Amino acid sequence: MTREPESLILEYLRRLDAGMQLLREDVGDLKRRLTGVEEGLAGVNRRLDRLDGRVERIERRLDPAEA
Repeated sequence: MTREPESLILEYLRRLDAGMQLLREDVGDLKRRLTGVEEGLAGVNRRLDRLDGRVERIERRLDPAEA
């Protein structure tokens, strides 16, 4: 008689373990995707920084002409 509740508990623990494994895989996937997004954003920021420098140089060249 004690076998049934023990077996039931083990079955629930197995289900929990399977669910936790799926969660681990999903979190790992999200981490990888977020890393890709962060790397892409860093690339965009680098490009914006370069553009900012170019715009500043253009503005410096145009300032004497406007004055």
